[in-house]
Amino acid sequence: MKSLLHPGRVVSLVFLFAILCGTALLSLPAAQAQGESAPWITAFFTAVSAVSVTGLVVVDTGTYWSTFGQVVIMLLFQLGGFGMMTLATLLGLLVNRSFHLRTKLIAQAESHVLGLGDITSVAKLVLVVTLVMELAVMLLLTLRLHLTYGLAWGDAAWSGLFHAVSAFNNAGFSIHGDGLVRYATDALVLTPVMSAIVIGGIGFPVLYDLRSKWTDPRHWSLHTKLTLSGTAVLLGGGFLAVLLFEWSNPGTLGPMAWADKMLSAAFVSVSARTAGFNAIDIGALTHESWALHYFLMFIGGGSAGTAGGVKVGTVAILALMVIAEIRGRPDVEVFGRRVGSSAQRQAITVLVLGSALVVLGTLVILRDTDFPTDEVIFEVISAFGTVGLSTGITADLPETSQLMLTLLMYVGRVGTITLAASLALGEHRMPYRYPEEHPIVG
Repeated sequence: MKSLLHPGRVVSLVFLFAILCGTALLSLPAAQAQGESAPWITAFFTAVSAVSVTGLVVVDTGTYWSTFGQVVIMLLFQLGGFGMMTLATLLGLLVNRSFHLRTKLIAQAESHVLGLGDITSVAKLVLVVTLVMELAVMLLLTLRLHLTYGLAWGDAAWSGLFHAVSAFNNAGFSIHGDGLVRYATDALVLTPVMSAIVIGGIGFPVLYDLRSKWTDPRHWSLHTKLTLSGTAVLLGGGFLAVLLFEWSNPGTLGPMAWADKMLSAAFVSVSARTAGFNAIDIGALTHESWALHYFLMFIGGGSAGTAGGVKVGTVAILALMVIAEIRGRPDVEVFGRRVGSSAQRQAITVLVLGSALVVLGTLVILRDTDFPTDEVIFEVISAFGTVGLSTGITADLPETSQLMLTLLMYVGRVGTITLAASLALGEHRMPYRYPEEHPIVG
């Protein structure tokens, strides 16, 4: 009975239950625009994509689903984002329960991480930030869509709410068939969306740290410093790379004015890491930009947030390990702190298992279809990273391949969190150690 209550299993079962409920609701005739029951694979795929806040779709959200169906989808990715953020944050904090009090106090003093007493505060922060950001972005989008694009107040409010919730939860769902392409040059639409994506995806442990220690960056936790610095590098690097690869591409940035190119490139860099919105045609990107997307989508955003991927902190730790090895340092050090060996092992485990899933998914779909390898890899990484960007082949995949994508979305959203929690919660010291030996590497 004790094993059944393991936090990792609870998270997995809760999200599976939400997916099944969503599938049942989306299978109702009332959920479909034509008043007919949607095929089970369509309802199931959409429910998995919504709960895992991915955004991959096999039908057009705005025209295939009725208003009721769209509301169900929005509630599913709100639950997927808010529920995952809360559970992931609390699981990260509950790891401390496996330590003795003395160890907890020492670890907290050295790393400035959140303590058990902060759990209630974090839960409140999740709720407040979610409501404030979603309502603020909804208001800005509603005003813009009504005043500039002439939408009726009701339509503007619904579109603003749907896209605000989708953006903050990094879900990538849109009720427009072309995503946000129609707003590719509108900074007053894309900027609020980008802000919601970044704040939602950076992780609540980081936001909690910033709120409580905003005036003293020296006392930010190592996790906060790694996440913020890694996010800045990825956003800046992605922005410059997109400009370089797409500047003259007639299918994307080529026809745009200079300022519009900057805006669209920034949006691509932000959205590619986990959000899944597209303001330019993804299928028209150069192959270099597709390769860049592989990298950004696989990494994702911050831990215990709405983002997917293997997480910025994981990749930052791995990069620091490489640097330490190259420099011949026995310890992995950064910002005046030493990265624990357990965190290093967990980072390697998450990366290896994530890579193995991407390879497996790619092989399964390639065996099942005749689509080009680069397009299949794009869809697979997008599913695993819960990004939702697509080259346009998802709807044309056979059912077996679509089911493979649903598995990747589910594991990509729930698996990395539960794996990290399981590794930390299951850690224990052995009363003995074997003799050390050094196998040949490389």
